[in-house]
Amino acid sequence: MPVTVLLVDDEPLVRAGLRAVLDAQPDIEVVGEAADGASVVPLVRQLRPDVVAMDVRMPLLDGIEATRAVLRSVDSPPKILVVTTFENDEYVYQALRAGADGFLLKRARPSEIVHAVRLVAEGETLLFPAAVRTLAAEYGNRQARTVLERAALTDREEAVLRLMSKGLTNIEIARELIVGTETVKSHVSAILAKLGARDRTQAVIAAYESGFVAPA
Repeated sequence: MPVTVLLVDDEPLVRAGLRAVLDAQPDIEVVGEAADGASVVPLVRQLRPDVVAMDVRMPLLDGIEATRAVLRSVDSPPKILVVTTFENDEYVYQALRAGADGFLLKRARPSEIVHAVRLVAEGETLLFPAAVRTLAAEYGNRQARTVLERAALTDREEAVLRLMSKGLTNIEIARELIVGTETVKSHVSAILAKLGARDRTQAVIAAYESGFVAPA
């Protein structure tokens, strides 16, 4: 079954470009488009896409609020890939905090766009750009530090979280730690449960905000 994608961007040329790139792949299918975040929830319910490629800045309802709306009101929500022009955009960070699963620049090469969609669909977060990691660190707070302290992660779980925070996939983490992929998956599941995080992205944000890891 192909990965199905809903494109959400107020610029028709951007949507057309993304559709051309993604529809050219045998394992990806664009099932719909929207020009504003206000249309996302009904379209997600109708089309049931695996991934929503969401512009972060739109006139009626931006990508941050659209992300919150999808996660709040849709059962088994799709993965959300934030698509934007500027990597140091605070809107991007807020969208990730709201629950988006990954980040992609509009100027990305076609191969990078395809890779991003596949990676997000598989549930493994994208590498945050340095600017976003810095923003996360700047939002450091006592609550995030308390959550991480109370989580009482094991040494191996801490090692996995550090590698997750660098953007490594489960396979890459397994190679780094010389363990099996299933072992890494078990550690990731334990980390999410202990942190109360919805997914890998939220766990990584917690790691930066708590000061557990620092931006390079």
